[in-house]
Parts: sequence; structure tokens; C-alpha cells
Amino acid sequence: MSGDTTFTASDAVDLLDWKHEIFALYADIRAAPVPEHAWRRWRTVRDRLYRDHPQSPIPAAERTGFEGCSFYGYDPSWRTVATIEDADALPVDVPVSTGATFAFSRIGIARFTLHGNEHELELTWNEGYGGGIFLAFTDETSGEATYGGGRYLIDTVKGADLGFDGEAGTVVLDFNFAFNPSCSYDARWACPLAPAANRLPLPVTVGERHVG
Repeated sequence: MSGDTTFTASDAVDLLDWKHEIFALYADIRAAPVPEHAWRRWRTVRDRLYRDHPQSPIPAAERTGFEGCSFYGYDPSWRTVATIEDADALPVDVPVSTGATFAFSRIGIARFTLHGNEHELELTWNEGYGGGIFLAFTDETSGEATYGGGRYLIDTVKGADLGFDGEAGTVVLDFNFAFNPSCSYDARWACPLAPAANRLPLPVTVGERHVG
């Protein structure tokens, strides 16, 4: 979210339009038969929104010269299906890019295998109005090739969701779709960052890079 105190009704309508675009984009991704094709479309639509949309995280003065977000190449070996395990709700003060915290609760654990090794990440629930499931992570590239505050995989408040299966108790985690929070482009945005518990002990060499 932006820290701008001059937020107006017109801004709110623009933000709603942005959310409609993102929700529709992720619905298309979940329905797509070929994940790599969906990823390429995801990148194309995001680049258009970042360049042209009034709610873009790119500063307005930089949009004309914006050539697209920087990404690693697609690698299907970084796509997995995690098993969701319930956990007792535990309050978590998630750090925010502006130095404050947002109120979340840990609600579960996503357990999964990558390249033959078992890993887990916490799922948290946004305690703000309307709620939402959130999963952000850091790894051994964070602060170097990728954004130091971590990258997002799931942010259902904004529509970012590659597929939950409630009956099976699973969720799709495709690290190729890992993306930077808005604050990585402009410090005026107040973004939740990855909690300390969600650091992966390996370099995740797919998803969005960080330039600058």
C-alpha cells in the first residue's frame, strides 16, 4: 500500500481497476495448461501495468523509460505442490518496509520438496480488514541478486494465488512467479516483508530480480 496521505476517490477507483486486472490475470494462470506459457503472459501483463497504470509502483517520472521487470529465466524444476498443515494461530508482527509492523497471524505451514530436499514456509493471515493469506520468503540471493526484503509467492489480498486445493490440503508454489513488493521500486510504498521464519537455505535462482 502507498504511504501517500492524499489518497482520493479517483485513486481508489484506479486501485480497484489494478486489482481487477491482477485477479483476472491469476485466474488465467491457474487455468492455463502450460505453466511456462502462463508465466510469459504474466510477465507481459505486469510489464504493461507497471509502465502504463496509474497505480504502478514505478515512480511516474520513470515509467516512460521502463523496459520491464528483470527476471531469471523460467525453470520448471522450481514448481512444486506444497502440503498445508494447520497450526495454532500465532500473532506475528510482520516487518514493514517503512520501519513499522503489520499485524498478521501464522495460520499454517506449507511443506514441500525442491530438488530432492524438504522445506517449509509459514502461511500467515493478514489481520487487516478483509484478511488474506500471505507468503513471502527470503533466500541466499536476497540482498544481492534479489530484493533484500524478500519476494512474494502468495498475497491473496492482491489476487496473487497460483492455486489452493482445499479438499487435498495443498497449494501450488511456483518460484518462477516470485515477485518483488512495490517498495522495491519506490520507498513511498509500505509493504510487508518476509518474516524471519521464511528464509530458505538455498539460492532461489528463478523469479524476479532486483535492479538498483
